[in-house]
Formats: sequence, structure tokens, C-alpha cells
Amino acid sequence: MTHSPHTAAARLAQLEWRWKPFVDLTSIEVYEMLAARSAVFVVEQNCVYGDIDGLDPQAWHLFAYGAGEDAALPPLAGYLRVLLPDTQDADVRIGRVLTTAAFRGIGLGNAMLARSIAHIREQWPDTPIRLHAQAHLQGFYGAFGFTPVGEIHDEDGIPHVWMRSL
Repeated sequence: MTHSPHTAAARLAQLEWRWKPFVDLTSIEVYEMLAARSAVFVVEQNCVYGDIDGLDPQAWHLFAYGAGEDAALPPLAGYLRVLLPDTQDADVRIGRVLTTAAFRGIGLGNAMLARSIAHIREQWPDTPIRLHAQAHLQGFYGAFGFTPVGEIHDEDGIPHVWMRSL
């Protein structure tokens, strides 16, 4: 069976994945990461908040790039960051999960979360994973084994809940 290059499965199969610590990111990757986070979390969600929080340099970053017209600059399709356990927090934390508008509806969120959990389990086995989910996404994260560990609360005008997976 031949797939159109525009089917969801074909678009997912064409993605290029990059999993890197901050120190290995190129200046272009940092720019794309910050631009996408601003576009999704600040502009689309109409939420003014301090995205640049000082945590990126200690994080690992997962990028998904789609096939683009210009192979030198493929479009950023999705992104998330992973914060490592430290003296303040013993859990691995997933955050800043996003898919860009042009890549929504193809299952990219599922693919990113599955890939990030696999990386986490490989690099930090037996370490619990926590995330701060928008409340309406509890079912999505629940499908990956996350359960709420607190009450729904307001974070910058958007209902959120902490969720954890062992």
C-alpha cells in the first residue's frame, strides 16, 4: 500500500529526531526552541509568562523536525524538555511539550512522549517521571501511565495538575 506524503503516518515517518543536552544545541536549535515555545505558549494560548526560566541549560531537549521545502532548514514540528533529578527534586520532569500548528493531528504528541519516556528509562532507569500537565490533557498523559499527584490549580490563567509515573 502506497501512502501519500501527506498522511499522518507518512508525516510521522519522515520526522528527524534530535535528543540533546543543552550544551550540544546549536544556536539555531536554541532559537527554534524559544521561538516555538513563544508561538505556542505565549501567543496561541494568550499567556504572558517567563518562559526563559534558567532551567534549559541543565535540561535535555527533544526536537522533532518535519520534512520541509528547504532541506537545510526543516521546520520544527515538536519539542519538549526533560529536567534531571537534582538536590531539589528526585524526579525526572518533562515539560514545555508542544507541537507546532503545521504538525498537529498526526499523532506527534504521542510519538514525542513515547520517545522521551524511552530515552528517560534508558538514561535514568527506575527514576519516577513527573510533569505539570494542562488539566484538559490528563487523559492523554494518563495513557502513558501518569496519574495526578495533586489538585487542579491555576498556573498563569490555565488549569494545571501535577502528574507522576513510576
